[in-house]
Amino acid sequence: IVGIRGVIIDITERKQSFEKVRKALDATVRAMAATVETRDPYTAGHQYRVAHLAQAIATEMDLDEEQIEGIRIAGLIHDIGKIAVPAEILTKPGKLTPLEYNLVKIHPQSGYDILKDIDFPWPVADAVFQHHERMDGTGYPQGLKQNDIIIEARILAVADVVEAIASHRPYRPSRGIEMALEEIYKNSQLLYDKDVVEACIRLVREKGYELS
Repeated sequence: IVGIRGVIIDITERKQSFEKVRKALDATVRAMAATVETRDPYTAGHQYRVAHLAQAIATEMDLDEEQIEGIRIAGLIHDIGKIAVPAEILTKPGKLTPLEYNLVKIHPQSGYDILKDIDFPWPVADAVFQHHERMDGTGYPQGLKQNDIIIEARILAVADVVEAIASHRPYRPSRGIEMALEEIYKNSQLLYDKDVVEACIRLVREKGYELS
């Protein structure tokens, strides 16, 4: 009995230690997210809303809890690479020039470079690297197709687009959640993973999910 009690105490202590590490990791990730948003105040809250929606989509798709947590973490810092983009481009109220847009397009690579050596228990760096890839290969930076894009990135891609369309931007008003859903539905299988799109639409239209 004493031996069993010792094992239980050891397991409890290990669990508590793990929870402390996870809380510290979460706090660090949130600090990283806040760093990006100080440079790009017009999209303040964007990463949080994307993370929340991506987490909800992953849950709706019945992914396992650890995978869902990894998707949430990746969502919170999916735009961390924007640290490498000049602030005047990030905050420009008008349409970007082709050169400026090309500079913005480096952010997935920059994000990957920042995160690749951090020993996350999930594929966070790869999800950040691939969140602008598209199912037909027209995305960036690698032009990946279909299942070459990890599921975490396919979920982030849909959450990112839906949030961007449904939210206000300095150069345009919000186009609304229905317009966002029409966009992903219209491009389901072509640009976005069909299962991810269907899960997102179910969340909003059948289960009353709201961006917050």
